[in-house]
Amino acid sequence: MYKILKAEKLADKIYLMDVHAPRVASHCEPGQFVIVKIDDKGERIPLTICDYDREAGTVTIVTQVVGASSEKITRMQAGEAFRDFTGPLGCASELIEEDMESLKKKKILFVAGGVGAAPVYPQVKWLHEHGVDADVIVGAKTKDMVILEDMMGKVAGNLYITTDDGTYGRSGMVTETVKYLVNEMGNQYDVCIAIGPMIMMKFVCLLTKEMGIPTIVSMNPIMVDGTGMCGACRLQVGDEIKFACVDGPEFDGHLVDFDQAMKRSQMYKSEEGRAMLKLQEGDTHHGGCGNCGGDN
Repeated sequence: MYKILKAEKLADKIYLMDVHAPRVASHCEPGQFVIVKIDDKGERIPLTICDYDREAGTVTIVTQVVGASSEKITRMQAGEAFRDFTGPLGCASELIEEDMESLKKKKILFVAGGVGAAPVYPQVKWLHEHGVDADVIVGAKTKDMVILEDMMGKVAGNLYITTDDGTYGRSGMVTETVKYLVNEMGNQYDVCIAIGPMIMMKFVCLLTKEMGIPTIVSMNPIMVDGTGMCGACRLQVGDEIKFACVDGPEFDGHLVDFDQAMKRSQMYKSEEGRAMLKLQEGDTHHGGCGNCGGDN
């Protein structure tokens, strides 16, 4: 059992938890995720790692209520425990593998939308700990939906808060702030990491492609099973078929077919839609079972 040490509400339907999971904490890196189950009958839920403390043996997760299973998770209190807390899964951020001296010379921009601030935070924190400052844009629909501002402010080189309705920080979509930093401030970025709702990542990528800024996105929003066997997170990346949970969750945003990914996510919600996807995609429908060829 994995005990919850802290349970905190960040915003409406968004909750943060510190979970005692020493083995996971000792191995996880920014960009990875875990799969949690409340009990023996609970649904497997993939959640991005928001933070970790190797010494304390804790892993921090952020959950947004989107259905019955996530609702049950957010009702859990400190002192209760998860039945399963599996991880770390997925590939770590590419930034971690880069030569440190080369990385320190780069100008990096992070764009976080909504709950996307959770997976952005550990990457920015890791860079900060290694002497690399990054600019960070955190966007939300309204002031009450901005999360992790204080934590992010301590590790970001420059933090820009933006709200769609203009109730806090800069007004408008995150793309408007990207334009401001590049076109008006004259910032030249070597790479952009955008994490958030798929529609946000799509439009950030359209803009950064036009600006000539290489962009990495995290496709964790489309994960369901977390092992590649359910076919939910199948996506087209350039001329290749990839699976967010086993090949990612991070990919070259300029190569991701967001329209196809969003359409698949809608179809996957119904039994009929899942059957149609399986029929249409054949052997490439699954990516992690090792039997269908989809992981080749």
